[in-house]
Amino acid sequence: MSAKSPILDDLAGLMTGAMGAARAAGEEVKTAGESRVRAMIADMDLASREEVEALKTIAVQALERVEALEKRLEKLEK
Repeated sequence: MSAKSPILDDLAGLMTGAMGAARAAGEEVKTAGESRVRAMIADMDLASREEVEALKTIAVQALERVEALEKRLEKLEK
């Protein structure tokens, strides 16, 4: 008795279609979410890595200069 039931075939086809639609909807939501997050980040006007590295270099140089001037001042005060 290997006769197929058309109702079961229709139900299986319907479930397969629903799973595909759910997967596609999930991907669409994910893509829309990523797009929105990227737009929010762009609106924040954040500094780029290059800008941060440049400011870090300037800060290190300034700290070194301050330390050198403190040593010089200490020598002059003696």
